[in-house]
Amino acid sequence: MAVDIEKTSGEMIRNGTWRFENGIFYQAFRNGVAGYNGENFFFPNSWSRQEKKEARENLTFILGLDTDLDSFYAEISDSPFAFLIDEFYGLTVSASPSPYQALIEVIAQQQVNFDFAQRTIANLVRLAGKQVGDIYAFPTPEEVAGLDDGELKVAKLGYRATYVKSLTTLYLAGKLDLDLWEWGVKESVKYLTTFRGIGKWTAELFLAYGLRKNVYPAGDLGLRRGIAKIFGKSVKEVKERDVREIIEPYGKWKGLLAFYVTCYDRKTELERRKR
Repeated sequence: MAVDIEKTSGEMIRNGTWRFENGIFYQAFRNGVAGYNGENFFFPNSWSRQEKKEARENLTFILGLDTDLDSFYAEISDSPFAFLIDEFYGLTVSASPSPYQALIEVIAQQQVNFDFAQRTIANLVRLAGKQVGDIYAFPTPEEVAGLDDGELKVAKLGYRATYVKSLTTLYLAGKLDLDLWEWGVKESVKYLTTFRGIGKWTAELFLAYGLRKNVYPAGDLGLRRGIAKIFGKSVKEVKERDVREIIEPYGKWKGLLAFYVTCYDRKTELERRKR
């Protein structure tokens, strides 16, 4: 089945670099805005064939358009997670347009709720990003490095601003490699966690969101809480090892399943707060 881009964009970080309008997903790139409506791609007339090709590949990556959802649903159809199929039919996990953007957005999510994290990321994008129409291209490492401490404070990143600045500096100096496409998950986590500001949770989420590795942050509160709700436990009873015992058997689909469980937790928490 086809990916539902409205549902998928609904779970994306609202960072000001994209919008969904009248059935079309629009993504800002530094050279213009590209769109996709579930069938066709839309590009500025001024773009070259190569620019269109790169944007098409990027949108496919961002929206997970090549995800085999039918196989995923078949895998979980006889499991305790089967109800998630109807709950989120057509949803797939989004990814970041670039590994650098992924790292910064994951750093911003450390120790805060998702809504607050989204606001701080959007603040950073408006501060340093390039405006393209009514949305922004995510700032380059050079643009982030050019922000002073006062400007970073405006983004309300808190202590995370120090990590954003220091890791950006290391990345620009070639001392932090984020292009870990060919690396295994374990060696990637081991490498990334040698840098101050990157713990296991950050490394695992970065690998999933930035590189589409089949991994998930097992210690994540939302994921643990989602598992607790599904299995009738308290969140205190669900430890990181319990999450892994439950999710790991799903093999090639474990990362996507963990995302569905996290989305389920986010949805039920929102409903609870509205009551």
